[in-house]
Amino acid sequence: MIESTLPPGAKPTPAKRASEPAKKRAPAKKRAPGRPMADSPDLRLRLLEAALACFVRKGIAATSLRDIASEAGVTPALLHYYFGDKDQLQAEVIAQKILPVFAALREPLLRAGDDIAALIAGFVSGIGRIVAEHPWLPPLWVREVLCEGGALRDLLFDRIGPQLPQMMAGRFAEAQAKGRINPDLDPRLLMVSLVGLTLFPAAGAPIWRRLFNAEDLDFDTVRLHTLSLLDRGLELDREK
Repeated sequence: MIESTLPPGAKPTPAKRASEPAKKRAPAKKRAPGRPMADSPDLRLRLLEAALACFVRKGIAATSLRDIASEAGVTPALLHYYFGDKDQLQAEVIAQKILPVFAALREPLLRAGDDIAALIAGFVSGIGRIVAEHPWLPPLWVREVLCEGGALRDLLFDRIGPQLPQMMAGRFAEAQAKGRINPDLDPRLLMVSLVGLTLFPAAGAPIWRRLFNAEDLDFDTVRLHTLSLLDRGLELDREK
């Protein structure tokens, strides 16, 4: 017989029955309503697209976070949760929606090398592709870059300008020095003319189509017209 090791006078503790049910776990705390548990990429994209739509329709300065929240069908508090304030939201729209458009335009132009005809054709066709895929760009550009006080003018000077128009103007100057394009042209104004013959017609399409009853003029027609006009004016050297 095994001797008890309990101290004198102590009562033994009854063993836990095998059939005794385990203690229930405390219910998990519910998360606060309206606050997402983690970033949702789909919702984040929807908020950026709503912001962009408001910027195009009302202008960046005139758009409030409440406007954007209403456009997206969410509360202003949710916008604050994802982006903080309007300045941070605007920076995200630029980084995620605007700059990638110009980056996609720049890549094919870099591959054109010294072929000025290919460079110009690539720019004209590239603008057409951009307008078809992102019809919001021309009106946003006119409102926020060309108009005095536009919120994206510094973006043009600081980031887009060195990457696209200044790069192309430099290529034109090099070609002109080699006698490949009309010596009477100014390479800088040539870039201005390119923008004027591509982005502006896209922005003003609702006006000139109605004015000339020209619904039949699609961008392919505009592109061919523009290239033919430039080809004559540039007197491009087509070495064989």
